[in-house]
Amino acid sequence: MKLVGERRAIAAAVFGFFAFVWILNALNVPEPLQPVAYAMFGVYALAFFAVVAGYFWARWYAMGVGLFGVIVSAALCYQLGALEPMFLFLGGTHLGATVLLWGDAMSEPFEGQRAWRDRYHMDDNAVQRLGRSVIRAGISLPFVLIYGLAPKPEGGLAATIALGLAVVGFGGLLKMRTWGVLAIATSGVVLVGSGQHLAATGVLPAIPALVIGAGLLLAAAPFARPIGRWIHAR
Repeated sequence: MKLVGERRAIAAAVFGFFAFVWILNALNVPEPLQPVAYAMFGVYALAFFAVVAGYFWARWYAMGVGLFGVIVSAALCYQLGALEPMFLFLGGTHLGATVLLWGDAMSEPFEGQRAWRDRYHMDDNAVQRLGRSVIRAGISLPFVLIYGLAPKPEGGLAATIALGLAVVGFGGLLKMRTWGVLAIATSGVVLVGSGQHLAATGVLPAIPALVIGAGLLLAAAPFARPIGRWIHAR
């Protein structure tokens, strides 16, 4: 299945649609929830714009956001114990966008470009590492935004710190900066530590903090060995 341009257009349309949904939600939800809605609008708007613009990292990021939607849909259906049409639509459209962006043919207009590889001196192994990291970050970043911006009775400071580190780290990761990977890893450590504290005090957000923190650590994991070798060489 080639149809690279058509697949790209449909996937972009999915992200554009959900960006529109989130901006409508931001204008109608109660004020305490508006930061979450605006942040999610930003997540989907970035996926839409990046795919259309053809940034080298766009396919990875958009696939991560697509998998985020699939995970959320599955979790909601599991919690309700029923396959609700709204959640099936959410999961189906996100899964469809992810599948449409999958494959070697779709990589050519994005990470297959030679210019950025030459600019950052990236070989195939380094490209694969970056791809795994960006996909995992694309899955984790929306969860971090929701957890960090949603109203909560306790653990707010740790969530805010983790949110800032994750956002800054993601930007650094896309610029091939070591500090970006370290910021993402630190954000994961903060959330895992926060989750352990919340678990000890019996507060409900313990499991989300632990899971989101683990996701951020997985996003940084592909670069652990190269960074370790660099530190050892010093």
